[in-house]
Amino acid sequence: MVNLNGKKLSVVSSLILACSAVFIGLSLFFPWWRLLLYAPQYPEGLNIIVYPNKLEGQIDIINGLNHYIGMANFDEKSFPELSYMSYLVGGLAVLTLLVGLLRRKSFLYMLIGLFLVGGLIGFFDLYHALHTFGTHLSLKAPIKIKPFVPPMVGENHFANFTTHSYLGKGAYFVVLAFILTLIPIWKDRK
Repeated sequence: MVNLNGKKLSVVSSLILACSAVFIGLSLFFPWWRLLLYAPQYPEGLNIIVYPNKLEGQIDIINGLNHYIGMANFDEKSFPELSYMSYLVGGLAVLTLLVGLLRRKSFLYMLIGLFLVGGLIGFFDLYHALHTFGTHLSLKAPIKIKPFVPPMVGENHFANFTTHSYLGKGAYFVVLAFILTLIPIWKDRK
């Protein structure tokens, strides 16, 4: 039975939480998600690389191609969350470090809840963006294709393109940080 009355975490658990905070902070410097498109005319592939605060890749070329199927152009202005995501992630790193310093189990449970809610919102936000761009195609497009939603992770085919979507190193750092926040629950379970 888990004790929710504010029992202290051990020093080792506090250090584990400090490591978790470091991984969260590190994630800011690496891509969180990536979409790679291949086609016969682009055998080297075209990238959309998503960081918490910016987009990289061949965005202009992809927007030029998307014009033919009636997909809206996208850029960093299309994703307002890129303007504040770094602050949220940095705040989570600081909060994780504070929980490690204060060593209270009740704060750890709140932190884990925050992680879960933030993760769910992040997955929903990514799905919503993929769904919106893939299904709101202009009827005036020169090339008509069925609306589609690229997978958040995995392979997809449309027209003569094959896409591969996958999580970036930054997302793996956040997953690792989350796993690290769970270890003190097990370690200090008594």
